[in-house]
Formats: sequence, C-alpha cells, structure tokens
Amino acid sequence: MSRHRIALAMASSVASALLLAACGSSTDNSANTGAAAPAASAPAGTTAPAGTTAPAGSGTATAGGGMGMVSTSMLMTKKTSDGMGTVVTDAKGWTLYRYDKDRARPSMSMCADACARTWMPVMADGSVQAMGVQAKVGTVTRSDGMKQVTLAGWPLYRYMGDTKAGQMNGQGKGGAWYAVTPRGKKTAMPGGSGSTGSKSGSSSGMSGMPGM
Repeated sequence: MSRHRIALAMASSVASALLLAACGSSTDNSANTGAAAPAASAPAGTTAPAGTTAPAGSGTATAGGGMGMVSTSMLMTKKTSDGMGTVVTDAKGWTLYRYDKDRARPSMSMCADACARTWMPVMADGSVQAMGVQAKVGTVTRSDGMKQVTLAGWPLYRYMGDTKAGQMNGQGKGGAWYAVTPRGKKTAMPGGSGSTGSKSGSSSGMSGMPGM
C-alpha cells in the first residue's frame, strides 16, 4: 500500500473518531439539560414568595386581644316602658352597662379576655358627645392602650346577649352588671331590689331624639 493511501486511511479514521466524540458530547448535554428541568420547581413545603395571598381562613389577630369591638361617638338616654326608668345607650340605641367589680380600681376596667368577649367595652369614636346624661363623660385607657368610654368614672359596656337595640338582657347578670342611668348609677331591678336576674326592656322614645 502506498504512503498516500495509508495517509488517507488514517485521516478518515481520525475524522470518524472526532465525529463520534462530538455526537457523544451532544447526547450527554441533552441528557443533562433534561435532568435539570425538574429542579426548577420549588421543593414541596417551601415558603411562598413574599406578597402571596394567605390561604382562606388563615385570619389575623383580633384587635384588643380578641375582645368584642364596639365604639360610639355619643351617649344618649332612653326611657324604658317596663318600669326600669331611664337608661343610657350608645348612638345606635344599644343599652350600656356598668360593672360592679370596676369599683375595686376607680376609672379602670376589670373586664378583659373572656369577660370582654361577652361584655364588650365601648370604645371612644373620636370626641364622645352626650345628650341627656347628667354625669361626666370621659375615657379610661385599657391595658391595650385603647380608650374606653366612662360615665361618672365607670367604664361602659355592651352585652353580647342583647340582639337588638333597646333590649336589657344583661340587667342584673351575676349580681354585678347593670344598665347605667344618666347619673352614672346602676339601674335598680323592678321594685327597687338589687337582686340578680335578666330583664328585657323596650324603648318608648329617645330623649332628645324624636322618632327614635
């Protein structure tokens, strides 16, 4: 065999080897690219990106440590039709109460946590006005820093058991809760007794507010 043919044969062998190597490299790259694709997905259980909407029902902390939240911008008076006299209400006609245990520390609420979910502290909605009341209206700062409305120094509350304006279902509850009078006193039970019990009242007119 001539040297020329030997040279051509060697060149052909080298070219074939290079072609096979190139194909092998391309196949490896394709395999690597395909294997990397699943890694683009975040592993299960990772934290959602910032700004992602929280799942329904996750909820947020309730202001005031979970207590019921009510507020008023005015105190008014309402004469009941069942011999209970005149009581104080908020701007929407809901009966307001005072708590005997608050006397232990003047101008400070002793009702918190579970108590405050049943007897909702009345918060001041701006500057609270008064219509028909005969005692000083003020506020007291609760432990959470919120301002609760007071009358004659007594913190005021609404009762969860009153389902509509004008009711007095909290009257006499536990021998400690009473609807508050325009002078800041507690409303006496029928007959002047201070016994415990529950009494529903109805409105026969709002003092100073015709038609309510």
